[in-house]
Amino acid sequence: MRYSRDHKAETRDRVLKEAAKEIRARGPDNVAVAGIMARAGLTHGGFYAHFPSKDALVKEAIGTMFADARRRTERIDADGDPRAVLSAYVEFYLSPAHRDSRDRGCPLPTLSGDFARSKADTRERFGAGVTGIASRLAVPLAQLGYGDADAEAHALLAQLVGGVALARAVGDPALADAMLADTHASIVARYGLETAQ
Repeated sequence: MRYSRDHKAETRDRVLKEAAKEIRARGPDNVAVAGIMARAGLTHGGFYAHFPSKDALVKEAIGTMFADARRRTERIDADGDPRAVLSAYVEFYLSPAHRDSRDRGCPLPTLSGDFARSKADTRERFGAGVTGIASRLAVPLAQLGYGDADAEAHALLAQLVGGVALARAVGDPALADAMLADTHASIVARYGLETAQ
């Protein structure tokens, strides 16, 4: 049976979504193609009709992870008040719900260390996702008058990612909650976001 071009694209998209979940949950080196294909409702043998290798799948899934993360925060971008935009993003990013959703949240706190050891082209793809998030943060920062909004966005993103990564890594739930709360309070004070809450 021949399938339409749309069917092949939809199938590939399904595989990428499953791969993105698996990579977030287990890291790029621990994904199993057979498991991803099974969760996508396909056989392992059909994998090569969509991707030449596991490395190619991982590289493509990076884009899917960042697209998923962006869809979750599009409504934050829609608000025109830059303080409200930043406040909503910080509130979401440093929430216990985001901390606890490794398989659906932003890939940066979970996977930065893993992708630091990846091949150059895979790191470039991951870097493009980082740049995309930083660019989104730079918009309200520029509107708030920060002269080098790109540099400020990089610093803010590093603090957000670090706060979530450390809160996920510690074993003590009270310490994890305190790390999120302290990071949140520091960012709110630095950018004057109290007025946006």
